Amino acid sequence: MKKILLVEDDPNLGLLLQDYLQLKGKFDVELCKDGEEGLRAFTKQEYDLIILDVMMPKKDGFTLGKEIRKINPGVPIIFATAKAMIEDKTQAFNLGGDDYITKPFRIEELLLRINALLKRADKADKQTDDSPTQFTLGSYKFDYTTQLITRSDVNQKLSTKEAQLLRLLCLRKNEVLTREEALLNIWHDDNYFNGRSMDVFLSKIRKYLKDDPSVEIINVHGKGYKLLIN
Repeated sequence: MKKILLVEDDPNLGLLLQDYLQLKGKFDVELCKDGEEGLRAFTKQEYDLIILDVMMPKKDGFTLGKEIRKINPGVPIIFATAKAMIEDKTQAFNLGGDDYITKPFRIEELLLRINALLKRADKADKQTDDSPTQFTLGSYKFDYTTQLITRSDVNQKLSTKEAQLLRLLCLRKNEVLTREEALLNIWHDDNYFNGRSMDVFLSKIRKYLKDDPSVEIINVHGKGYKLLIN
């Protein structure tokens, strides 16, 4: 049985979602009423998926999502909130959110989104890939399995999506990696918000590699990106 952490400060909505997901989705759902309680629960056990309200007392959902990402870069996170501005959605995806649903929403739609994310996560876990996982980038060493970039015994830990993006660039070294290919491989959706999120991750990767001028990630106008190693 998949385990879900639901953090929602509205007690009526929280109980409704918990009951529905346990009954219809056959999930084990733990309900927390604020961000601090949610963080305590997350640090005590593992969850297969996280659902976070954004506007909560003590600790808001964006702050909690950021803290969860530091602990577990890979667990799927859905933000559920009445905030519908593009800036809010962009922030959610930039923090590492996997989905964003605006209140009010149909519970059936939330269940569909949950099932899609869990199916994607299971597929990624089971997928076998003979492609290399260790790469030399000038004076850097990149290990996809450990998600580490190493240079002169200094390690830089990458998030899961940063590691996935850098690996795709490495596999296409000196060739164009299209935006569409990267988005569909990593986010499984090439929408605007995922594109903005990818731009943020790419900027971080460039900073990680900035001390070696022989390594460069360039924009290819209208197409995508190219990892150049001289």
